[in-house]
Amino acid sequence: MTHSSRLDPNRPAALLVACPAYVPSPLTRTGLAGRQIWVKDETARMGLGAFKALGGVYAVARLIEARLGRPVEPQEFTSDAVRSAAGALTFVCASAGNHGMSVAAGARIFGARSRIFLSDTVDEGFAVRLQARGAEVVRAGATYEDSIAAAIRNAEDTGGIHLADGSWPGYTEPPRLVMEGYTVIAQEMHDSLTKHGQWPDHVYLQAGVGGLAAAMAQMIRRTWPSQPQITVVEPEAAPCLQASAAEGRIVTVTGPVSGMGRLDCKTPSMLAFEILRGTADHFETVSEDEAEQAVSAALTAGFRTTPSGAAGLAAALRGNAQAPLVILSEGPVDDD
Repeated sequence: MTHSSRLDPNRPAALLVACPAYVPSPLTRTGLAGRQIWVKDETARMGLGAFKALGGVYAVARLIEARLGRPVEPQEFTSDAVRSAAGALTFVCASAGNHGMSVAAGARIFGARSRIFLSDTVDEGFAVRLQARGAEVVRAGATYEDSIAAAIRNAEDTGGIHLADGSWPGYTEPPRLVMEGYTVIAQEMHDSLTKHGQWPDHVYLQAGVGGLAAAMAQMIRRTWPSQPQITVVEPEAAPCLQASAAEGRIVTVTGPVSGMGRLDCKTPSMLAFEILRGTADHFETVSEDEAEQAVSAALTAGFRTTPSGAAGLAAALRGNAQAPLVILSEGPVDDD
């Protein structure tokens, strides 16, 4: 593992201490489809309804700190001096929905501006939610990859700060910060499982570009005393990490649009792939029907999620692990 892909969970944890919206998300062992499954419920995370609330907000804070050229104490981020300096900054990114929400929220919290690029396939509900958090929303292209290209061009043309959650050669630090923010989830799970005295034998991690899966996998391998099998789960329409693992290099895949919209990414993050190739045991895909069935199964247990949020659960329900753990990564779009 290279130094650039090493994640430090202490830094986002310290920042969150000063955030009044932060509380650990629940981890419960729940009966689902006749099985006992550990469920980490991210559907209400920090009022944004998805795990990505942790990544974008944290990365915005650290990038403001970098522009100031000095360390900033957590409580200082909301001071008039820092907010004034941040007011000159615009954070630009492409999103399939949730990453943009987090960047927009972070920009608003710290006094900056945001411009979020969405492809034509992103639900209009996300555009409305982004605008409600002060973001400028721009529709660009037919695919997520098209919206990334548009965001890069716009950041270059306007002097904005490009804050993507995927990485590629020459662009690693902003997405590394996003992934570092996600490590809070793994630490919360570690703390909760330690109190329970029981550990899962298998963890299923859904992936788009792979940031969440990679952050969880790295932390699990580094800190959990009982090591589970780790399976990365993608839509059948977008198995970019599975294909890359098979080839031993970054691979861009083609396929139809998936109903698992936040996972419908055709090229993986370079940093995420670098981590997952050494930490994951398996790479699997789930069908559109399996994801929908997992949404229904979750609802019977009182969890409201989406096909994207339930993709890991879909793989767990299909598998035979005795004590699986899944992350419900987002709540319904209409909950906001």
